[in-house]
Amino acid sequence: MTELFSIIESPLHPAMSALYQRLGIHETRLTSVRKAIQELKKTVPDIVVADFIYGYGNNYAGVNVCNLDVFLHSLQKYKSDYRLIVLAEKEELQYVGRLAELFTIHETLPYPVTESAMQAAIDS
Repeated sequence: MTELFSIIESPLHPAMSALYQRLGIHETRLTSVRKAIQELKKTVPDIVVADFIYGYGNNYAGVNVCNLDVFLHSLQKYKSDYRLIVLAEKEELQYVGRLAELFTIHETLPYPVTESAMQAAIDS
């Protein structure tokens, strides 16, 4: 069965559990990157759907680009062929490219994310 991590750090994160279930995907819902890193010890995802939060003027802007860097570095130790679907606010889309310089992004979806957009991202 396909394993999917939903890393939910924004109130804009869409509820797609019903879609994932219809597609035969097992979803693990995580409310922080820290919890996602801990979950890697038990489950390794095939797909990651995560909110992108750019680090304005803090450590993210220096060593790290955003909230996902540390998790993605950790994930690479377990699996290299995962698919990353990044969800971002329109104002932050310009910064997703910085993350793409470090990690392969399968798809970037702007909020609000529709079920059809999510299914297309998963199916592609």
